[in-house]
Amino acid sequence: MGLAYEPVEISTADGETLHGWFVPAPAASVTVLFFHGNAGNISHRMEYLLMFHRLGYNAFIFDYRGYGQSSGSPSEAGTYTDAQSAWRYLTEAKSISPARIVLFGESLGGAVAAWLAMNEKPGMLMLASVFTSVPDLAAKIYPFLPVRLLSRFDYNTIEYLKSVTSPTFIAHSRQDEIVPFAHGQALYQAAPEPKQFLELQGGHNSGFIFMQEDWVKALGNFIDTNLGNR
Repeated sequence: MGLAYEPVEISTADGETLHGWFVPAPAASVTVLFFHGNAGNISHRMEYLLMFHRLGYNAFIFDYRGYGQSSGSPSEAGTYTDAQSAWRYLTEAKSISPARIVLFGESLGGAVAAWLAMNEKPGMLMLASVFTSVPDLAAKIYPFLPVRLLSRFDYNTIEYLKSVTSPTFIAHSRQDEIVPFAHGQALYQAAPEPKQFLELQGGHNSGFIFMQEDWVKALGNFIDTNLGNR
């Protein structure tokens, strides 16, 4: 994509090694910590990196354990440990102020980002196409099964949001075929002020592409209003 980047390896508290990329932007005072969704790996999120760079923000994107070139096997607890490790990399190794870090989570990554925002004090939280919780989502998909009792995962985004104090930006599409639009609306209602909701167009994995110009404008304005980019 022509972007300068630094390959990064992080050691987690429980001995895993995470692989990621730090993509700097000239004179940036805001850094986006990106949490990707359930499928794929960091190589499938290039368009997001280009958007953040265009807006003048540094970006750090990494793979959870068991994804991409990261070691280990995926687990819910593991993704939270990985999130904490990525946070420490930015705040300690990179000496970036927490107030200048934006947590951005897409789909499952939104639950991880919200968990981290609950436990730390980032400058901002952004959620794209995110569910309220895995049991809530499963109950919609399999209404004939006792999924709330059977689910091995929680990822309770809406519960985490109740303890978040950072400005929050939420985006969701009515055409999302995986996570119902109502989930995005419920998250917005639970989010703290200041907050903003952007209605996307297109499917779960295509809304960002169809709405890229709107994304760029809305995200940039929200970040600049609440954090400033200079």
